[in-house]
Amino acid sequence: MGKLTVLALRAVLVVLLAGSLFVQAVMVPLLGADLEGVDADLAYPPAAFLVTIALGIMTAQVVLVCVWRLVTMVRRGTVFSHAAFRYVHIVIGAIVAAALLMFTLGVLLAPGEAVAPGIVLLVGGVVVAILGVALIVLVLRMLLAQAVARDVEATQMQAELAEVI
Repeated sequence: MGKLTVLALRAVLVVLLAGSLFVQAVMVPLLGADLEGVDADLAYPPAAFLVTIALGIMTAQVVLVCVWRLVTMVRRGTVFSHAAFRYVHIVIGAIVAAALLMFTLGVLLAPGEAVAPGIVLLVGGVVVAILGVALIVLVLRMLLAQAVARDVEATQMQAELAEVI
């Protein structure tokens, strides 16, 4: 990966992380203030919604930090190692946690007359989409595992060839 690509990706990651921190620090409290007025329509207290949303944002932040670490490993040429799996596993776990939090949001929205049933159905569709992303990352993890195995095999073959020569 070239220097320009790494720099561009890091710039995007910084913007996304700053945006998520802004949403967490400013927008979630404003949403809490707005939810206080519709408390009678909601089946659960507004704090349950706010905690779910804040935790969902945190899962995105975890993914961004792990991608940053993986980009660093790519730049150093060490991504095809067993150390990369730790970050990939964290990404998969964060994505699954995000799906569970989105499902929780759907459960919180389902009872009562606060939102239309179609909105809850859309939230369920988003859960399926998020789980689909987790499956894609799992497939990419399998590709990484194959690449690491090939790299280890190539290193062993080079060592054997060096002994012969």
